[in-house]
Amino acid sequence: MKVTQIKSYSVQGESGRGYFIVRVDTDAGIYGLGEIGIRGWGVAITHAIEHLSELVAGADPWETERLWQEMFRSGFFPADTVYSCAISAIDIALWDIKGKSVDKPVYKLLGGPVRDKVVSYAHVRGMDIPDVVDSAKQLQDDGWRFLRWHQLETAPFESGVSVFDPLASMRKTVESFSAVRDAVGWETQLCLDIHTRLTPALSAQLCRDLEEYKPFFIEDPVRSENPGAYRNLRQQIDLPIAAGEQWGSKWPFRQVIEEDLIDYARIDLCIVGGITEALKITHWAETHYIDIVPHNPLGPVSAAACVSLCMASTNVGAQEMPRRPGSSDTKLFPRQIEWDDGYSWCADVPGLGVDFSIDAAEGAYVNPQSMGLTLRLPDGAKNNW
Repeated sequence: MKVTQIKSYSVQGESGRGYFIVRVDTDAGIYGLGEIGIRGWGVAITHAIEHLSELVAGADPWETERLWQEMFRSGFFPADTVYSCAISAIDIALWDIKGKSVDKPVYKLLGGPVRDKVVSYAHVRGMDIPDVVDSAKQLQDDGWRFLRWHQLETAPFESGVSVFDPLASMRKTVESFSAVRDAVGWETQLCLDIHTRLTPALSAQLCRDLEEYKPFFIEDPVRSENPGAYRNLRQQIDLPIAAGEQWGSKWPFRQVIEEDLIDYARIDLCIVGGITEALKITHWAETHYIDIVPHNPLGPVSAAACVSLCMASTNVGAQEMPRRPGSSDTKLFPRQIEWDDGYSWCADVPGLGVDFSIDAAEGAYVNPQSMGLTLRLPDGAKNNW
């Protein structure tokens, strides 16, 4: 069995959500699906996928380790995050092919299931506190046991730009946490994503203000370029820290794992280098009793890859699942993973257990993105945090 071609699909579903899917075909008629992690860099990643296709075409899809090393290291310079996203999508698709070729789900190729299902957390919606509370209560009623929302905005986005007032947002966020805790009680776990929007000093202050509400974790409290910054934060707060979604390989995880600077590894399988690289980081984290909480803000292919890893890993905290699997864009993704009562799992079917309709994709094409949203401080400066 050999890889014959790799094609990428930038599409938009009926829900209005965009997806960037990669399909790898073989001469055996078996294909695999992958997904990229940064749609805002879609134009550059499209070219990276085309470039990497030259290395992968004609190869045996079972040689995932060799192909990963060649895609990451074939140039003199190591792959950057653009290339890591492209590698991720191709690697995930290769694992999908491997599972289908032997009639086994991917999680069984990763060592087999250590759990039947993975506790998952949903995204609470809303810009204002009453809307956040209503959303949290509805999700709790629907069966979710873990809830997450991010540091609240202070102004709506207009033409891709919003003014963000850090101090006002901090006050609003603490108020929202207090209100949600009162509304859902203490049995439901709550997570907050700071989204690297605060300076380390402000982030530490916000964390201290939230300690009484016992969040399950605080996500991305400082920027990701310098992992050592978590050492200083670790000394100032008494809350579990989750980080790692912006890191494009195992190497940026080295310091935070080896120095025990985080409690939860936010591995993004669609950025970090796919299943091949995520599995290494997961086992490395296990030696330091760090659980994984895979980053998954994307679509059904990403969800399936993440849950496959979690089903086969012992050190799992929770799995991000922004919407209930099977509840949206079923024309594009007619088969998705399973969900019930706050838990997600991959069915006992070959590969990842998700499918993508090429016919539906032909009528859903959108241009790959080339830029994202911008936050500016009240003085007009770009929010560098």
